[in-house]
Amino acid sequence: MNDVTQSKNEKVSVILPFFNNERYIEETINSVRMQTWEDWELLAIDDGSTDASAEIVQRYCRMDQRIRLIEHKHSGSSAARNRGIEEAEGRYIALLDADDLWLPEFLEKQIGFLKEKEAICVCSSYGLIDADSKDIRRPVSAKPVITVDDMMVTNYVGCMTGVYDSSKYGKVFLDPYLNSFRDDYAYWLKICRMEGRIFCNQEVLAKHRVYGQSTTGNKLRLVKVQYRFYRDYLKLGIGRSILNTAIWGMWGIRKYVIGWSRTANRPLGDSDV
Repeated sequence: MNDVTQSKNEKVSVILPFFNNERYIEETINSVRMQTWEDWELLAIDDGSTDASAEIVQRYCRMDQRIRLIEHKHSGSSAARNRGIEEAEGRYIALLDADDLWLPEFLEKQIGFLKEKEAICVCSSYGLIDADSKDIRRPVSAKPVITVDDMMVTNYVGCMTGVYDSSKYGKVFLDPYLNSFRDDYAYWLKICRMEGRIFCNQEVLAKHRVYGQSTTGNKLRLVKVQYRFYRDYLKLGIGRSILNTAIWGMWGIRKYVIGWSRTANRPLGDSDV
């Protein structure tokens, strides 16, 4: 360790839900095992997979005692993540999807950044990779400071880059009401409201996997989901909900169609188009 001295009470609990992710889960687990910050536990929650995902995780459990497989009835990412958070023993909570990746110094630098900012939550910039794990487009740059007002417009937190320090307010759980739609958005908003801001490391410390372009029908469904999130969950007015949905759509187009520069302060996260 170079920048941060580890102690017994600074374990990171990595929450990794998976459902039929046999193609990528090994690469994701390896990105955790390669961390320079060694005090972590990986809680891999099997959300009812029918492929070889669980067998792959079991093999890693035998190799590394820090990895634990939790079997869970298929009920979506919100419930699976909550199960992992319930069983987490670490001070720090980090959410990681089964097809995303961390760079080796992710945890070390994010925990150091938390301490530097005296914050309860931080995120970072991240790169984009395709289905073959090749870098695509330009990295997505984090907004240096995210406020509650920012989060009421759209999700500025790249889910795989967020790290939450639970020592002050305790564990935070995802809202099962959302049924895995925009649940990460609501989660980071809830944490942001605790102290009014989230700090973002400008370094690219993770990689988010982007798949092929969705169909027009899927895009329309996403627009409806996003609008209902503003209208029903955040309780915004019709006009504000329409405006926020338009802003969200614009950022998504620029990210996935046009590309984005390293210096742009644009929204991040799984709530993009």
